[in-house]
Amino acid sequence: MDSQTTNPLPSATELEPTVKIAAQQVSVYYGATAALQNVSIDIYQNQVTALIGPSGCGKSTFLRCINRMNDVIDGCRVEGKITLDGEDIYDPDLDVVQLRERVGMVFQKPNPFPKSIYDNVAYGPRIHGMANSRQELDEIVETSLRKAGLFDEVKDRLNDLGTGLSGGQQQRLCIARTISVNPEVILMDEPCSSLDPIATARIEGLIEELRQNYSIVIVTHSMQQAARVSQRTGFFHLGDLVEVGLTDDIFVNPADTRTQDYITGRFG
Repeated sequence: MDSQTTNPLPSATELEPTVKIAAQQVSVYYGATAALQNVSIDIYQNQVTALIGPSGCGKSTFLRCINRMNDVIDGCRVEGKITLDGEDIYDPDLDVVQLRERVGMVFQKPNPFPKSIYDNVAYGPRIHGMANSRQELDEIVETSLRKAGLFDEVKDRLNDLGTGLSGGQQQRLCIARTISVNPEVILMDEPCSSLDPIATARIEGLIEELRQNYSIVIVTHSMQQAARVSQRTGFFHLGDLVEVGLTDDIFVNPADTRTQDYITGRFG
């Protein structure tokens, strides 16, 4: 009797990705003006979720809700619920500093500190007391720079100013600085908008590597970039999350005509 080869059934984790962040009915107001209305979305572990939409549609506002950066804006009010591993991040008893250690952020314009390359990466681990010796700190710095794909380019000039690097290198330095404190989630707000195509390709390749260890949310004005780097995409328009789903579905077969119109260039 011929033996038959059977493919093993996919595991439960392959069928059902783990929800890392859950937003439920999130609205954001600046004074009396609503910037976001009733946004509900799940962000999954080890996936890249892209947020797309025209300028001013609320995607960056939502991104800043996830690490409570909106707290520093006068007159900003956030309603609804956002959980990280089931824990309400707007709980009054929650330590916001600890939250931002778990949820790192990379901004649109590279913003290295006016310090050495080494001190840029070592800054977070120092203030969080993550290293007990210079050797441990050296290891954290090297590991973070390697994960950011930058170590081989800067290993002989770690004492040079981070601001002296090229734009793409500065952005990778900022990514190294972000991951040096072992976050669980990385938020990226248009991280390639000021970079040339070669530097952009490096960052996109890095995003694919990083998602093996982190959950990533990226706001991008480039639909091509969203299609290249993400597993899921959410489309925002006028403060509403119009739809969210698998990236291939959003771009090939969107459920809402507004998504279709935006993707085909009818507006935005």
